[in-house]
Amino acid sequence: MNKVVDNADVAVSDIQDNATLGLGGFGLCGIPENSISALIRKGTKGLTCISNNAGVDDFGIGLMLKTRQVKKMISSYVGENEEFERQLLNGELLVDLIPQGTLATRLLAAGYGMPAIYTPAGVGTEVALNKEVRNFNGKDYLLEHAFEIDFSIIKAWRGDTHGNLVFRKTSRNFNPLIGMAGKITIAEVEELVPAGDLDPDHVHLPGIYVHRIFKGHDYEKRIEQRTVRQA
Repeated sequence: MNKVVDNADVAVSDIQDNATLGLGGFGLCGIPENSISALIRKGTKGLTCISNNAGVDDFGIGLMLKTRQVKKMISSYVGENEEFERQLLNGELLVDLIPQGTLATRLLAAGYGMPAIYTPAGVGTEVALNKEVRNFNGKDYLLEHAFEIDFSIIKAWRGDTHGNLVFRKTSRNFNPLIGMAGKITIAEVEELVPAGDLDPDHVHLPGIYVHRIFKGHDYEKRIEQRTVRQA
């Protein structure tokens, strides 16, 4: 099976309105910039986006919020996006805020084929409303369901033609989990190499999880907050 596609526009061509997307990234690291730009050009709307955060106003998922393509955000941290806040407070955007560990574990469960997990996070809070609580060894746990993701869109440093991926530094936080969870996973990479060129011990996400891969370009690689001492 040939997993290599020409570019981002080809990779996202069958993502339809009202799809549920998982998008990689942690802060502004590891954002699938090319694929997001392609979705904006395509004009796909009514999207439910699952991501650790929602980018900023002019970068990442924030760009799709600006074009009003996102119907619902399922995230952990959203504090750097003013347009997100405006849409939320005006009732224009549906939002589920999820503890970061719960978000990660629900993605992991989807990748492992598990229907649900139990977690102590959120017990006794609003997070627990209308959810099953079970007691194990004297401690309460919430039942949380695995995500149902139509397409996962992730970004890696290097990848091969079989879809094996290597991530760098912080971009490894959520990209592998998002990649595992999707029914169809699209990976954009900075370097695309022939199968066999990657050291198997360095592969962070095996190609079995990746359905499409392409070489991206013109990455901004923004820094969310830069603090330096005075000279």
